[in-house]
Amino acid sequence: MMNSLTDRDRRVIWHPYTQHKGYLPPIPVVKGKDSLLFDDQGKSYIDAVSSWWVTIHGHANPYIAEKLYRQALQLEQVIFTGFTHEPAVTLAERLLPLLPGPFSRVFFSDNGSTAVEVAIKMAIQFWSNQDRPRRKVLAFRHSYHGDTFGAMSVSERSVFTDPFRDYLFEPVFIDTPTRGNIGGLRRFLLDNGRDIAGFIYEPLLQGAGGMRMYEAGLLDELLDAASEQGVLCIADEVMTGFGRTGRLFAGEYLRHKADIICLSKGLTGGTMALGVTATTERLFEAFLSDDKRKTLFHGHSFTANPLACTAALASLDLVERPEFLANIRRITERHQAFLGTLHSYPIAGNPRALGTVLAFEIITGRDEYINAIAPAITRDALAQGIYLRPLGNTVYFMPPYCTTEKEMDQVYDFLVHCLIKYSARPVTS
Repeated sequence: MMNSLTDRDRRVIWHPYTQHKGYLPPIPVVKGKDSLLFDDQGKSYIDAVSSWWVTIHGHANPYIAEKLYRQALQLEQVIFTGFTHEPAVTLAERLLPLLPGPFSRVFFSDNGSTAVEVAIKMAIQFWSNQDRPRRKVLAFRHSYHGDTFGAMSVSERSVFTDPFRDYLFEPVFIDTPTRGNIGGLRRFLLDNGRDIAGFIYEPLLQGAGGMRMYEAGLLDELLDAASEQGVLCIADEVMTGFGRTGRLFAGEYLRHKADIICLSKGLTGGTMALGVTATTERLFEAFLSDDKRKTLFHGHSFTANPLACTAALASLDLVERPEFLANIRRITERHQAFLGTLHSYPIAGNPRALGTVLAFEIITGRDEYINAIAPAITRDALAQGIYLRPLGNTVYFMPPYCTTEKEMDQVYDFLVHCLIKYSARPVTS
């Protein structure tokens, strides 16, 4: 069919993270229901990556849809400078007590990357407003914080950032803490912390950097050293928030609480774009001044969009239901049990799980995002009615929390199939 949705797409669309020469044609998705996506031929696919890690309650959730419908009939958008509205205020009031720390103010933006941009600007201007400028930002190697320029600057230099390397500001990169390096990392902070405005980190789980996991206790030691030097701690929970690590926020595993937290993805249940940067009152007060130049000059046309805030409020309603945490526990237990299976296959490197995230490397080729095995696995999975999108040779399973036992089994069976297949016939190009 020359006028199929896929053909029409190929004439006019530029897709993200896609090399369009020789690419796998996009599948036309016409509807979603719970953990399933349906194409224009009626075939279903298990959404095993939660549609880029955002869908926590499942697709086309009727409760969220009804709330959006009612809000759309009342107020769909209003400028958020000089105006306010009920969904934004109520969302801030409900969200702040849930956050892992003494947060008191919410700044709304559009997505995870912009939430990080706001956080970086807040941290730098916090010191500038006090006439005590600090010039450096600290970040982890293998980190990923988004694709806008500030977010790229504090992310690992990689295939994502290479064309822009000369245009990015240079943070100070350190390794994630291990039992072997924690002493050196602490000494580095104690010696250099007075020059660092903020330390941004993905707590416990580095997502796009390869689903890398590290210990909460070691991160606490590092954050303690940072705080001793006055460094503002910025928790990027864009991916880890709203249950992904087994608790509502990864920060709940930590004794040390951040000064700034960034949220998006699961914030609206995956329904639509919304970003949050929440801060402590101490940080907010550094911007209160008769000097207008100390204002945080940042905003977006769709800041605190009433529909997006309404979707987030509806998602919080679902988060508070007993089945929400029960489903997270169920998936967490299934993942932990499946690790035993992965350990029995030598080709499965470093099997690991945290909350609803399961990951391992297929040991073939280089450990990199452009490893040829990724599209091969995606193609095989689609043929089996599953959508998986490996990060290079890092394979991960991050389902919506409503995914059924039968669907979980189907994905696990496919992963075993991959391990057997590529043990016998590695992908080399």
